[in-house]
Amino acid sequence: MPVKQLNHFSIRTTDMEATRRFYTQVLGFTEGPRPPFPFPGIWLYSGDTTSYDNATVHVIGIDPNDPEGLKKYLGDRDPASLKGTGTVDHIAFYATGLVEMKGKLASLGVPFRERTVPVLGLHQVFLDDPSQVVIELNYPAAELGAA
Repeated sequence: MPVKQLNHFSIRTTDMEATRRFYTQVLGFTEGPRPPFPFPGIWLYSGDTTSYDNATVHVIGIDPNDPEGLKKYLGDRDPASLKGTGTVDHIAFYATGLVEMKGKLASLGVPFRERTVPVLGLHQVFLDDPSQVVIELNYPAAELGAA
């Protein structure tokens, strides 16, 4: 039985609001339905919010006043360890609209790095979410001509 594709990724955070703003305002995901887990969280969708299959980012909130639901469901983690991507270097998405995204990032004051991979025909934009998770956005290199 082969593994077919990445379904979602999850971020544990003590700052759900900053994480929500980043993924909705910067990357354009939409907040949608989430099962009633015994801990706070947000599911962010790429596309139709009526299908759980489109919930691309699962934000897991840490409630310092009541961490037991999360501990029992997913296990305990030291909040001090919840920065960066650890052994995972980055999370990547295909995207279009390079000029618009660079303008949005500039207007929001979100720093980014970029490079082109000529053999693949990709222009990559790297940015960090509020938990220092590195996000890579892959654009068709042909969009550079419009910049």
